[in-house]
Amino acid sequence: MPQPTPEYIHVELPIIQQLTSMGWQYIEGSWDNPAITERENFKQVLLIQRLKAAIKRINLDDNGNPWLDDIQVQTAVSQLERLGANRLMEANQAATELLLKGTTVLRQDGKQHTVHFIEFDPENLHRNNFLAINQYRVDPPWATGNRGFIVPDMVLLVNGIPLVVIECKSPNLDNPITEAIQDLLKYSNQRGSSQPEGAEKLFHYNLLMIAASRGRATAGTISANYEHYVDWKDTIPSPQAEIAAQLGVSELNFRQTLIAGMLKPANLIDIFHNFTLFKTSGGRTIKIVPRYQQYRAVYKALHRLQHNQTRAEHGTDDQRGGIIWHTQGSGKSLTMVYLIRKIRTIPELRRFKVVVVTDRRDLEKQLADTAVLTGEPLQKAKNVKKLEKYLQQPGAGLVFGMIQKFKSGEDSDEEAEIEPIPKNLNPSENILVLIDEAHRSHAKTLHTNLLEALPNCVRIGFTGTPIVKAAKKTTLQIFGSFIDEYNIRQSQEDKVTLPIVYEGLEARGTVTQGDDLDKLFEIIFADKIPEERAQIKAKYATKTQVGEARELIKAKAKSMLHHYIECILAGGFKA
Repeated sequence: MPQPTPEYIHVELPIIQQLTSMGWQYIEGSWDNPAITERENFKQVLLIQRLKAAIKRINLDDNGNPWLDDIQVQTAVSQLERLGANRLMEANQAATELLLKGTTVLRQDGKQHTVHFIEFDPENLHRNNFLAINQYRVDPPWATGNRGFIVPDMVLLVNGIPLVVIECKSPNLDNPITEAIQDLLKYSNQRGSSQPEGAEKLFHYNLLMIAASRGRATAGTISANYEHYVDWKDTIPSPQAEIAAQLGVSELNFRQTLIAGMLKPANLIDIFHNFTLFKTSGGRTIKIVPRYQQYRAVYKALHRLQHNQTRAEHGTDDQRGGIIWHTQGSGKSLTMVYLIRKIRTIPELRRFKVVVVTDRRDLEKQLADTAVLTGEPLQKAKNVKKLEKYLQQPGAGLVFGMIQKFKSGEDSDEEAEIEPIPKNLNPSENILVLIDEAHRSHAKTLHTNLLEALPNCVRIGFTGTPIVKAAKKTTLQIFGSFIDEYNIRQSQEDKVTLPIVYEGLEARGTVTQGDDLDKLFEIIFADKIPEERAQIKAKYATKTQVGEARELIKAKAKSMLHHYIECILAGGFKA
């Protein structure tokens, strides 16, 4: 048994108890005997027998019977063991693709058939095996005897495949989360050490790395550094009160919330299957999983799409849409990508044509580049005729267009009295229009044209500024009620966006006392030496009109410009 340290009592044990309450099996690990954790030696990271059993269990023929023989199963396992990549990120990307898409084996009929390692169908998740092992020793290739091995506090394996690594730290430490992240970087050999110090193979299949302490846990991917580990503050689709009642607490702490929200078996499989992306940024490949507000927004949007009334059912307006208000810099374009990917996995929503609309060329390019991550072919309308053609086509699809295209002014950004796209171009109820920066031009006639062209569509507006009034109506009146809200205060608390810090500047409009002007003078010209201040005062002390005090205006303008630049530099988005 592990020693009853504060780390074990307050962090590791409660995590084990919460995981088992959610359906995870549990094995207490060993530093001495690999057989206890179902391995031949500590260099192995896959639990081969569990993996083979799962492959047979989840790959069934049309009659619901296993069809793989032992040789075919071993062929599939060998594909997963030998990823053909040396670098960690390359290996992880290859493993992720293999786990998501499966591999192929030769069947007795002489044809190649796909073999899956994980069951992603929500109706059949019971075919998977979920196992938590604490004190999971792994020996790197260079380790000898009992030297050089690593022991993460917790490893979560699905079908014998290690998808999650959790490092726990005592609440008595000054910075337990930081120290846990440091260990995770060490274990994955990512601290930039001159000598190898980790076991990268354990992380070839990794989805999440979690740093945990008594009341808090943060999560990141293998490409994450310290600043990229974030909290998960929701338990959707389960109510937080329900989870708290199951755990016997009045309110969940951040660690309990993250475990319930990310590590519930169904949620973990869902995040892996529908919300995991790779993208290149600055010449570097990074792995992305959703933030809690993105995941929550997708689920709330899906609920409306599946349960609310269409325009025909309601009689006046379609009730399936609304507004996703996520502050600037919180990843709205990725939320769109996640929503599209998730829609394509739901049979009753899979048939939807998705139309992504923006009002600026740079935003269209940005969104189109991001939407490539859905893996779905894009139909990008470069002119009105192309847009009409794409919108009119029956069935599913992914269409990109600018709001200006909803008048026939080709590439013009100017409002013009030109014949718009034909009314009732496509009356289908199975059209979802995702509108970026919905607080801008969508209150104008262009938006009316959109509604007339697609009269029965669902509209979801994405905005960081829903309170701004447009020409006639507010965003709320146009799109309906809020689907999800994530404001700037929340994003700053989550360290997703940096707070804009304003320097206290003196800007008095009136002078009530004679000494007020003297004090203001000293503040404004604090960067001047006494001789310069005396010269300025002598030159302008007798001026009665502020407009004549050119030096004063120049100094104010300089201060304002300096302050503005500082604010710009202070703001921004953390990837």
